[in-house]
Amino acid sequence: MLLPILALIAGLALLVWSADRFVEGASATAGHFGMPPLLVGMVIVGFGTSAPEMVVSTLAASQGNPALALGNAWGSNIVNIALILGITALVAPITVRSAILRKELPVLTAVTLMAGYLVWDGTLSRNDAWVLLGVFVALVAWSIVEGLRGGDDALGTETAAELQSRAMPLNRSLLWVVIGLVVLVGSSQLLVWGAVQIAQSLGVSDLIIGLTVVAVGTSLPELASCVAAARKGEHDIAVGNVLGSNLFNSLAVVGLAGAIAPMQVDPAVLTRDWPVMLGLTAVLFAMGWGFRGRKGRINRVEASVLVAVYLGYTAWLFMSSASAMG
Repeated sequence: MLLPILALIAGLALLVWSADRFVEGASATAGHFGMPPLLVGMVIVGFGTSAPEMVVSTLAASQGNPALALGNAWGSNIVNIALILGITALVAPITVRSAILRKELPVLTAVTLMAGYLVWDGTLSRNDAWVLLGVFVALVAWSIVEGLRGGDDALGTETAAELQSRAMPLNRSLLWVVIGLVVLVGSSQLLVWGAVQIAQSLGVSDLIIGLTVVAVGTSLPELASCVAAARKGEHDIAVGNVLGSNLFNSLAVVGLAGAIAPMQVDPAVLTRDWPVMLGLTAVLFAMGWGFRGRKGRINRVEASVLVAVYLGYTAWLFMSSASAMG
């Protein structure tokens, strides 16, 4: 049991470090090749912050643990909204100024509804997976168009300032991309192995491990970048990280896992986890969009509620797991 725990801890630590290096290198590289900052913020950062979930879930599915892959993806979405945005807004209340992010909020809500519809029959088939991947390709195409014509959107302005503050030569940025990706794959392998061994030792399902330990672990890069962005007043980057990551998780991460290994979906996912994910997405839509003249924002009271919801959800998970084992 000690070796799997050490593998899990080492995997998480290396995952956080490598994901940060990968995002930083990929963003700088894109800037060197003339990619508009808004497009970097929408596509490169969105892909980079979801790279841990993508690698972990792909490895889990290919090694016969598809429930871990689904739990990781949907669990990360719950962590991103409730825990990461909650903690970030406790550090510094968040205001949404970007018109692009206001467009992404209803898109994420629609994608979350579609994801639930596709698995409502209790299976994620290859056809379902290809639908998710097809929507993902369409979303990337839309993001490219919006990114190229976005003009002076707040997200682009903040991303440009962030790129300038982290400027590096092209050869160094390419080196970080390669090193980040290699370590990311290796650390994900460690993390998956450790998580599966711990789950089997404790008699806990792969799904529960994916929804909790693995989901929090693969979301730690978002936590670090969101808190850092909020402290610098880059509120739209913080929200954009979460929206981009959740869209990539729901479409690309689950789609890839399902294409590799079609899976039976635990009924608890439909009655417990998906409703929580949908409810949090709807709450984020309401907070971020702003209604009746109210600007889109998350204040400290709302942030406290989000964190409390996450803690309650986690307690629910462990209680339902304990009752299932009993």
